[in-house]
Amino acid sequence: MFPTVSHFLSYAFGIDIPLPFNTFGVFVALAFIAGYWAFTKELQRKEALGILHPVTRVETIGQPATLTEMISNGLFGFLIGYKLIYALLNYRLFVNDAQSVLLSLKGNIIGGILLAALFVYWDYKEKGKYKLAQPKQVKITVHPHELMGHMIVWAAVWGFLGAKIFDNLEHWDTFVQDPIGGLLSFSGLTFYGGLICGGAAVLYIARKNGIKPLHMLDVGGPGMMLAYSVGRIGCHLSGDGDWGIVNTHAKPFNWLPDWLWAYTYPNNVAMEGVQIPGCTGRFCMELPLPVYPTPLYEVIVCFILFLVLWRIRERIKLPGMLFGIYLMMNGMERFFVELIRVNTKYHVAGIAFTQAELISALLFISGLLMVVSAVRKGNKETS
Repeated sequence: MFPTVSHFLSYAFGIDIPLPFNTFGVFVALAFIAGYWAFTKELQRKEALGILHPVTRVETIGQPATLTEMISNGLFGFLIGYKLIYALLNYRLFVNDAQSVLLSLKGNIIGGILLAALFVYWDYKEKGKYKLAQPKQVKITVHPHELMGHMIVWAAVWGFLGAKIFDNLEHWDTFVQDPIGGLLSFSGLTFYGGLICGGAAVLYIARKNGIKPLHMLDVGGPGMMLAYSVGRIGCHLSGDGDWGIVNTHAKPFNWLPDWLWAYTYPNNVAMEGVQIPGCTGRFCMELPLPVYPTPLYEVIVCFILFLVLWRIRERIKLPGMLFGIYLMMNGMERFFVELIRVNTKYHVAGIAFTQAELISALLFISGLLMVVSAVRKGNKETS
C-alpha cells in the first residue's frame, strides 16, 4: 500500500524522495477537482438552456487597501510563515508527522513576521495600482459557473467539519477519551457528514446568488458521485480503515485477482494489525486476516453510477428528479456495501444497524419522495 506519495514513488520508480503528502489527502484534493469539473459543466449547460441566469453585482473600485484588509492579510501571512518556515527548517519531522507539525503551537516567529509584512505590502501595492482619486461603483455580471471557486472553499471547510463531527459521533467512546485529538486529527472522516454539511454550505451560496435549491441539487448529483468515487481510491491505497469484514472464502473465479477479492492492507495508515517483518518506520502494520476491499468496490460501482447519471442528465427535465435518483443510487450502494464493511453497530429495539445504514436508508426514501414529487408536479403543470 501507499500511505504517502513517497511510498508510491519508491514502489513505482525506485526513487526515495521524502515528501510531506499523504496519499489520502492527495486523492481528496483530486476528488474536489473532479467534482469542480462536473459541477462547472452542469452549471454552464443549464445556463445555456436558460434554466440558470447570471446575476449582477455592484462593486466599488479604486479604493485603497483598508486597515481591516491589511490586518487580515497580515494575520494570514503570519500564520503561513510561522508554520511554513518551521516546517522547512524541520523538514524530516514534517515528512514523518506533518499532522503534529501543522496542528501544534510550534512555529517560527521570524518567518511569521516576514511573511506578514510581505502580505501587507503586497495588498497595499496591489490596491494602490488601481486607486482612483474618486472611487466609483460598477456593475459586474457573474455567471453561475464562476461561483464554483467560492462554493468549493465553503464545501471543503464545512464538509471537513461535518465529516469530523459525524465520525466522532459514530466513534463516541474513542472521542470522549481524547476529544481534542479527535477533532484535530486529519484521519477519521465520515462521508455522509461531509455530504450533509458541505452540501448545505453550497446551497446557501447558490441561493444567495439566485440559484434555486432544486436546480443546484440537480447540478450536484453527478459531480458528488464522481468525487466520491475518486476519493475512495485514496481510502483504498492508504488503508485508512474503511475496509470490509474478514474474508477467508475461496475466490468465486480463478481469474479474479486476490487483491480484488481479499486484501490485508499492508502499510495501512490506520496502523492496525500485526507488525510486518523487516519493516521499520510508522506504517509497518498489516491485517492478520484478509478482508473485503470495500473502498475499491465503491470506486468501481460509484464511477459506473456517475456515468449513468451523466448520461441521463440531459433527458431529465423535472427539477429535483436527477438529485432524487442520485440519492436513491447513493443510498442503495452504501446500504449494501455496509453488509460486508467494518463499522460501529447500534442496537435499538433488537435491531442492529450502522450509522451509514440508517442514513443511507433515509437518503433512499428521501430520493424516492423527491422523484415522486417531481413527477406529480410535472403532471400537474402539464394538465
